[in-house]
Amino acid sequence: MSPQVEFKGYALIDPSKWSDLKLVTFQPKNFQPEDVEIAITHCGVCGSDLHTLSQGWGEPKLPIVVGHEIIGKVTRVGDKVSGFKPGDRAGVGAQIGSCMKCRACKSDYENYCPSEIETYNGEYPDGIITQGGYSTAIRAHERFVFPIPDEIESAHAASMLCAGLTVFSPLKTYGAGPGKKVGIVGVGGLGHYAVLFAKAMGAEVYAFTHDTSKIEDIREMGAHHVIDVNIKDFAKPFSHTLDIILATRDSYEPDTPLSDYLSMLWVHGKFITVGIPNVNNPLPQLHPFAFAGNGCLVGGSHVGSKKECLEMLELARSKNVRPWIETLPMKQAKHALENLNANRVRYRYVLTQDIN
Repeated sequence: MSPQVEFKGYALIDPSKWSDLKLVTFQPKNFQPEDVEIAITHCGVCGSDLHTLSQGWGEPKLPIVVGHEIIGKVTRVGDKVSGFKPGDRAGVGAQIGSCMKCRACKSDYENYCPSEIETYNGEYPDGIITQGGYSTAIRAHERFVFPIPDEIESAHAASMLCAGLTVFSPLKTYGAGPGKKVGIVGVGGLGHYAVLFAKAMGAEVYAFTHDTSKIEDIREMGAHHVIDVNIKDFAKPFSHTLDIILATRDSYEPDTPLSDYLSMLWVHGKFITVGIPNVNNPLPQLHPFAFAGNGCLVGGSHVGSKKECLEMLELARSKNVRPWIETLPMKQAKHALENLNANRVRYRYVLTQDIN
């Protein structure tokens, strides 16, 4: 019999104090035969946590424990679980459930299931609200639990399960690899992973940044070209050059020159946005002329499937891809979130377990 896990976490109670988290107990998912229970050791701090706590994406279900870049040790498995056993190291990302029956779920696109359940601020069919990884433990259906390769330490693996997967999925989908030119717009938590993975996949990497203090870091990450977007006509030398552009920014100004970015795409190139701003911060307007010159396409992407996550972890293992992170105890979540809000992160915070 595995030891009993107590479910406690750092939760938002008062929405007027978005970064002030209090330790609470909470009700976990009702344990089912397909479920895996994990005692959490590490949890990454994601922009999604910030948007949710600050109500930029709407009103959260309070009290709420955020965090969906989760690594820990398996403490209990259901009778129908075949891929995990107590003591295994495992992770959970930004999605924790789906219907398992629809076309998307049956096609390894469970991340696009119309009934998908978010790891926190979601709701199970029985009414239990999902709580995230700034906590002691989590339960999840086996399909949404990922085995972590021995070669990747837990602090590194944590942020791969949202930030890493969110950029790996479209890179894989749209063919990043040898002979392809990939542009990365914005080099923060998501963007630095996009540089690392695009390079590991064999693509030629073009990184676009407005923060010149990051230029040397971005080169060290492996970008072949680093472009300062503050320079007038920065896009002109790259007209009809890039096969894929990943936009990782999660805020836009009305005058952000999206048409300039689209002009850099080769014929039928793809501009894929993976950063999601606050609901009151839409993409800048585009005129149809912006699409006519190269027949480019604009799209989005949502986290990734388990199949893609396993491929990503294998790439990280085999190519020694390691994120640029800073670790803090969970009780310092406020500090991490406020630094993230102020864009003072280089390039991802990971919280370590400290709840007794």
